[in-house]
Amino acid sequence: MAEGSKLVIEDLHVSVEGNEIIKGLSLEVKTGEVHAIMGPNGSGKSTLAYTLMGHPRYDVTEGSVTLDGEDLLDMEPDERARAGLFLAFQYPTEIEGVTVANFLRTAINARRGPGNEISVSEFAKKLREKMELLDMDPSFAQRYLNDGFSGGEKKRNEILQMAMLEPTFAIMDETDSGLDIDALQIVSNGVNQLKGPHMGVIVITHYQRILRYLEPDFVHVLVDGRIVRSGGKELAEELEEKGYDWIRQEVESGRM
Repeated sequence: MAEGSKLVIEDLHVSVEGNEIIKGLSLEVKTGEVHAIMGPNGSGKSTLAYTLMGHPRYDVTEGSVTLDGEDLLDMEPDERARAGLFLAFQYPTEIEGVTVANFLRTAINARRGPGNEISVSEFAKKLREKMELLDMDPSFAQRYLNDGFSGGEKKRNEILQMAMLEPTFAIMDETDSGLDIDALQIVSNGVNQLKGPHMGVIVITHYQRILRYLEPDFVHVLVDGRIVRSGGKELAEELEEKGYDWIRQEVESGRM
């Protein structure tokens, strides 16, 4: 992980099959910061996440994204991962026959590149330490990836991946979706254990409840593909009280 890194998005426009979804979004995230991006369904939150990771379905028509001055949009998805980006999916994929441990070791080696693979002993030590940090049963590592996992276990596994890969910037796409209160607290506690000066976090969410546990430094409201308002965690509380219709009315009236 790199301390003092910066992810800069400037005037980003993104289309899907000719339909513009993101319409001029600008955002700067530094390591050590937690940014929450909130917005109603269809506002472009997940589009932003997948665009940053390089999903081919999302076409960047204008704007730029740089990571420490390097053009992120010019990188392939695997290059972006090696550069330090990580995406926690809203709906993690099940892979029968591949254990969590094998998947994690393969992912680490893919990021490190040929000739710099992690040794078996180093990997085992690191996995044990991270699972202890996240209060996870060691037997979890021998289960098939997400196969038969509950919603909370799938999301907890995403946090374990984050811990093992140690990204510079972690993007969490509606990680709170479908979680009960207990699972939400477990996942949030895991993120709180990992966040720090070497990692920046972008939390994409529809609801304020996960932010009660993560306590973001900045909250941004995304409406119709644009960030229309930014503030501290009190902005999330205001949204919870007034709802997204209030934001839409403020935008339409020109007050935002």
